[in-house]
Amino acid sequence: MVSTGVTEVKTFSDEEFFNLVDENTSLFIDELGETVAIQSVSAELEEHLDDVIQMMEWASTRIQKLGGTVQMVPNPAATSDRPLPPILLGEFNTNDVSKKTVCVYGHLDVQPANIEDGWDTEPFVLTENDGKLYGRGSTDDKGPALSWLWIIELHQKMGVELPVNIKILFEGMEESGSEGVFEVIHTEGKPGKFLDDVDFFCISDNYWLGKNKPCITYALRGLAYFQLSVQGSTQDLHSGVLGGTVHEAMTDLIALMGTLVDSSGKILVEGVMADVDPVTKEEEALYDTIDFDMEEYKEDNGIKSVSDKLLHDDKKSLLMHRWRYPTLSLHGIEGAFSGKGAKTVIPREVIGKFSLRLVPDQDPKKIEKLVVDHISTEFMKLTSPNKMKCEMLHGANAWISDTKHPNYEAAANAIEKVYNGVKPDYTREGGSIPITSALENATGMNVLLLPIGACDDGAHSQNEKYNISNLVNGVKVLGIYLHELGKIKGPKPSSCKCPAPLTEEELMIPGAFAFMRGFGCKCEM
Repeated sequence: MVSTGVTEVKTFSDEEFFNLVDENTSLFIDELGETVAIQSVSAELEEHLDDVIQMMEWASTRIQKLGGTVQMVPNPAATSDRPLPPILLGEFNTNDVSKKTVCVYGHLDVQPANIEDGWDTEPFVLTENDGKLYGRGSTDDKGPALSWLWIIELHQKMGVELPVNIKILFEGMEESGSEGVFEVIHTEGKPGKFLDDVDFFCISDNYWLGKNKPCITYALRGLAYFQLSVQGSTQDLHSGVLGGTVHEAMTDLIALMGTLVDSSGKILVEGVMADVDPVTKEEEALYDTIDFDMEEYKEDNGIKSVSDKLLHDDKKSLLMHRWRYPTLSLHGIEGAFSGKGAKTVIPREVIGKFSLRLVPDQDPKKIEKLVVDHISTEFMKLTSPNKMKCEMLHGANAWISDTKHPNYEAAANAIEKVYNGVKPDYTREGGSIPITSALENATGMNVLLLPIGACDDGAHSQNEKYNISNLVNGVKVLGIYLHELGKIKGPKPSSCKCPAPLTEEELMIPGAFAFMRGFGCKCEM
């Protein structure tokens, strides 16, 4: 058991907490600057492995100074030839068995960055300008991850006991595919292990839809990534000598890729849309109040100055096709000439890359069969003697949660308190965050995506920044969120092992029934 550093317990006050956040903002910025200076670039481990390890050890030391305990788990994906940074499991236990437990996730590695890439300031020197904090990792994800430690420290300064037990899962390989983390989650989700008694998960590693209004994310799309190769010969050919006499691989490939999707974005592979759930009135209503400016969207993404036209003309249709419908995108052709100047070669083999973003109830394996069968049928129509192969390189299921879950209600209540009554938008995202499904699958507990950064923070890009206002309000929201979790009545969800499904009515009941394991437990209380 671990002491949280509180000797004389007082009653928590929202106003006192908010004031304390404001008073300590400069200290938060200093500490964020200290961590931004650590070049924890996981994509360049040969050069930066020591930096990533230093960042993990920095967090470990910080947690222990606050009275927490830390396990530095050796990365199970590491080899003697390829060492990897450890995975941090931290804990702040209130010694109160009646309190719920929340596990917060964050990553402390960052994307590569050099000032020559187009940065206006040194990327690993946190630079404040016009209310913005510029630096690699400032918003992705060091600022949000450190917020949990600042919240714990503020509770100690207030002399207030934590309202819930807090567990921390920090990794240093997220920007490189989270190597080793999924194995650790699977192991630690077993009975008696680190994640077994977690009741709620919270992740703040995504962003608001816009720049001004907070949101809560409840769904992510999955992925099916394909490689389509066509080979016509064992060597590249001279088009002036052999053009017009051979079946060119590039011609076949372009023809095949043209059968996948049309210029309006419609997927042409038969059967792909069969498992897409229809839009309910309840879901459709979530889009009505979402703060989203289509003109700003075009401007921010460099579309306005080129075509000034999107695939859909209204906000609701555009967002639904961005989030809740599957899409198919063509990414590129390997083996084709793509350099400057002219080269009159007929490539011996070309490989097309394309992917589908999947939605709930779409099975990547089923999608794989539909796509491979489609390509095979279309290739037969070409009557080409070339060799063709289509394979799925990676598949991941979509993820969706329940906005009625008490974990989400706690977050919504916190946002309303911090933002003076403003209700959050409920958003989906078109991309994938595999850690969400991994945590839910391993434990059966609800995962919340609670973004605190703005859409224009530029994660992975030049001039990545974190607004000071987002930093301040983010700490406030996450802090109040913990207290909203502490108000939830009923037993610990993780203690319930029953498999019986819940009805929609039972999900609405506060307390015991509303948040049981896997949304599907029904204990006699």
